[in-house]
Amino acid sequence: MHASDLTDIGVNLTDSAFDADREAVIADAVTAGVARLLITGTNVDDSEQALSLCQQHPGQLFCTAGVHPHYSKTFTSEGRATLTALLKHPEVVAVGETGLDFNRNASPPAQQINSFEQHLELASEAALPLFLHERDAHQQQLEMLRLHHDDLHGAVAHCFTGNREALYNYLDLDLYIGITGWICDERRGLELLNLVKDIPADRLLLETDAPYLLPRNLKPKPKSRRNLPAYLPHILNEVAKARGEDPQALAQQTQQNNQRLFGFR
Repeated sequence: MHASDLTDIGVNLTDSAFDADREAVIADAVTAGVARLLITGTNVDDSEQALSLCQQHPGQLFCTAGVHPHYSKTFTSEGRATLTALLKHPEVVAVGETGLDFNRNASPPAQQINSFEQHLELASEAALPLFLHERDAHQQQLEMLRLHHDDLHGAVAHCFTGNREALYNYLDLDLYIGITGWICDERRGLELLNLVKDIPADRLLLETDAPYLLPRNLKPKPKSRRNLPAYLPHILNEVAKARGEDPQALAQQTQQNNQRLFGFR
């Protein structure tokens, strides 16, 4: 793998799990062939912190800015104004993490829908793609995306773990599909592992969602449960194997997809 081969499109680098060794985590990713990290903004403060990290690593770190559905109840008009300002920075390449999560309902559904609606408007205003989260809310999310389809500047279903129907619904809306180490879990990830070959080559993106979703079949097994962007090549290899493709060719394809969707500057 060459250092320019991979972009991890989903790293929660502002997470406290990285407080002790954030710089080392970035350096280890580069050594592993993961040249670019896209930091996930999950609320307004996080998004500001993510931008400041990006500014310390120009050309290497990029980020999203948004409010995760779990935090929808904290989304205010001041927050929206801050996001609008953040989205003007060249390091901020997508709006999110946003969407709907009716699995945990950490925020009431009505507030999630209101927040998602505002993120759809923000993405349209800023002409940026959406970084989408969805859990147990596929129908509602689909309807809202369909409604705004003409105003979208691209979107990725981040950490996709849905079924065949959900996959094809998203592809019909021209979405990109983000695949994580979920496919490395022989208990929960089997359906997705079989679906991965159905994703068109020009729609596939790779991510770790670090520090979450440590791939279960890493050898040797890491001592820590913490997932790292340096493990992205392992996910690449698993996806390539499932698709019957050469990992190097797949790496190049995903880089083209990253560039097309996020327009990294």
